[in-house]
Amino acid sequence: MEDSLPWQQNVSLPNTWGIDLYNQIQDRFYRIFIYKPDTVPPPEGYPVIYVLDANSVFGTFVDAMRVQMRKPEKTGVYPAIIVGIGYHTDQPFSPYRVYDFTRPISKEDLPPHPAGLEWPSHGGAESFITFIKEKVKPEIERHLPVNIDKQTLFGHSLGGLFVLQTLFSEPDTFHTYIAGSPSIHWDTQFFRSEKEAFTHKVKQSERQIKILVGVGELEKLHFSGMNKNAAEISEELNQLHQYGIHIQFREFTEESHVSVLLPLINRAIKLGSI
Repeated sequence: MEDSLPWQQNVSLPNTWGIDLYNQIQDRFYRIFIYKPDTVPPPEGYPVIYVLDANSVFGTFVDAMRVQMRKPEKTGVYPAIIVGIGYHTDQPFSPYRVYDFTRPISKEDLPPHPAGLEWPSHGGAESFITFIKEKVKPEIERHLPVNIDKQTLFGHSLGGLFVLQTLFSEPDTFHTYIAGSPSIHWDTQFFRSEKEAFTHKVKQSERQIKILVGVGELEKLHFSGMNKNAAEISEELNQLHQYGIHIQFREFTEESHVSVLLPLINRAIKLGSI
């Protein structure tokens, strides 16, 4: 009898599975990663955390949730469904993300590419949020016990930009918005032009909206002014506190643009599960 089983065995995370959803507007299938807690759902259903760039962070989200939800009285993390929106690739990131997370902008106004390359196609954010609203969310709500009043959107970098743009353009889509290292420099004009309309929407709404904007301390060195831009937009949002906007800004010590994901995910599962 051999001492070990064959090496080539797949490893999977407990209580997770994937489905493919077709985006008719973009003529493309997306890989949707799903985690459902193994606990009895509350009467109102589980909170749901929707995660962009799922190929890179879904596993981290799931493990953080599985470990911390066991002792919510100590961790502040309660069982929640995690829905990762990703792509058909084994790489952490897909070039399609640039198109999905950005709004149209002229070539002259594009920021420099960090690697000095040409930017891939961009400008598809409006169709992407439509896909999330009309295809992804209804699919999840049809098949899982979901609390429709506790919905979170998480994104990082260009995904963080998408989170904030969704907040400004369609604030009623989610209840909690978490933007990590948001690439505000990509399209500062959008926030200037939408600020007045967003303020009007917020004043007319009775919804309470939670927002977390997080950056790494070491991102201060980035040419984009990442930390400054994030702090400024957080301060502007904080001025709407009396209208139900609850904003947190966090600069994580000794973290960089990528390493900031780990402490940010810990904050995200806490904020998105309560």
